[in-house]
Amino acid sequence: MLIGRKKEQQILKEALTDEYSQFIAVYGRRRVGKTFLIRESYDYHFTFQFTGAAKTHTKKQLARFRMALKEHGLTDLPPVLTNWMTAFSELKRFISLQPEGKKVIFLDELPWMDAPRSGFLSELESFWNGWASARKDIVFVVCGSATSWMVKKIIKNKGGLHNRLTHRIALKPFSLRLCEEMMESRGIEMTRKQILNGYMILGGIPYYWSLLNKGASLSQEIDRLIFSEDGDMHDEFSMLYASLFKKPDPYIKIISLLAEKKEGMTRLEIIEKGKLDDNGALSEILKELEWCGFIRGYSMLGKQVKDEIFQLIDHYTLFYYEFIQGKRHGKNFWQAMEGKPQYNNWCGRAFERTCLWHIDQIKQKLGISGVLTNEYAWRYNPKNNPSATASEGVQIDLLIDRSDGIIDLCEIKYSNYKFTITEAYQEKLSRRKSIFAEVSKTKKALHTVFVTTDGLAHNAYSGNIQNEVCLNDLFM
Repeated sequence: MLIGRKKEQQILKEALTDEYSQFIAVYGRRRVGKTFLIRESYDYHFTFQFTGAAKTHTKKQLARFRMALKEHGLTDLPPVLTNWMTAFSELKRFISLQPEGKKVIFLDELPWMDAPRSGFLSELESFWNGWASARKDIVFVVCGSATSWMVKKIIKNKGGLHNRLTHRIALKPFSLRLCEEMMESRGIEMTRKQILNGYMILGGIPYYWSLLNKGASLSQEIDRLIFSEDGDMHDEFSMLYASLFKKPDPYIKIISLLAEKKEGMTRLEIIEKGKLDDNGALSEILKELEWCGFIRGYSMLGKQVKDEIFQLIDHYTLFYYEFIQGKRHGKNFWQAMEGKPQYNNWCGRAFERTCLWHIDQIKQKLGISGVLTNEYAWRYNPKNNPSATASEGVQIDLLIDRSDGIIDLCEIKYSNYKFTITEAYQEKLSRRKSIFAEVSKTKKALHTVFVTTDGLAHNAYSGNIQNEVCLNDLFM
């Protein structure tokens, strides 16, 4: 059963009724549901379908391509396909033999077919530009988990495929609401707090959620999937990065650096901490990690682009560095962790990241969905700002800078109960707002907004809060 993805499904289905041939690229990180979306949208009916194999040389890929043509009904094939030119030539011949009507051609895991010196990409360009696009009956769908390859070679191609795509579908992880729908569709009973706790580990990756079974608690399932030696996700970290990058080590090094500093690092800090060269290769790695959804680059309010901060936001990766990397655990490790200080600290950080993935829902609750906004983080270090009078350092994880003359200063708090603002905490909030106003020199109104799991306890200090967002609001 396909959960969500209505807009994406509409694009794929409407291609069947369009007057002209369509070239559609679907991309996104491993396990996000790209192939499932395409198969469900076309009800598993393809004129031709082929999936590239990982770490397989061109000769074997071509042998598999020939076998796929034969399985789809082309019988009089040459004994061997010697190169991609002959492979695409046979594909064109096969398509030409089909009856009238739209013909859906689906090439999955495209990056794996593009071995060095294979000539695959140039023949793909020739197939579309010189043949398929001149017809009116082709729906050509390509897909790949190696997001950086898909973006560079297909989406932002500067050669023969430049501006040739009819549609591009960047498949994003599920929201909390879609994870809830998925659990309901599978008959798994979970409270919204439990779904949040699962999201803070698994993110919105549908495949990970599909591994959960009925009848066990979330903690039991995490122990089974991740911390058991035979668990389905026991080796997920190494498999994840190896599937996306041909040489994953440089990417993992950057990820490891960012995992050490939750608020993120500037490019200069990454270079200094990692003893890296400041060159185009580093820029490419950062760009590709951002394309894949593992990190985000964000600006500090009032700072220049060169001061951009890079932050690790992939839930599973952060969970890996916090609890898995280099550690040995008993089979009931995660069940025993609940309530311990390390667990509680992680909950706070993981909830902040979940909120960053749900900015649209926060804006909807605040009634500003139609307002133009920019989202920032902000930090102030008095050592780096000698001209400012404030002597106290400040970190604000989320600012919503609105075009209607307001900046929302968001306080994000994970709690098992309603969060209580004490007198001391109210003084801290007031100092933070004053420091921000002084240092940023903003002329906009400053609203303090609380984003909490269970809401605010109403007392003498809660009235100073302009608005609040609760866990249920994130499920919109």
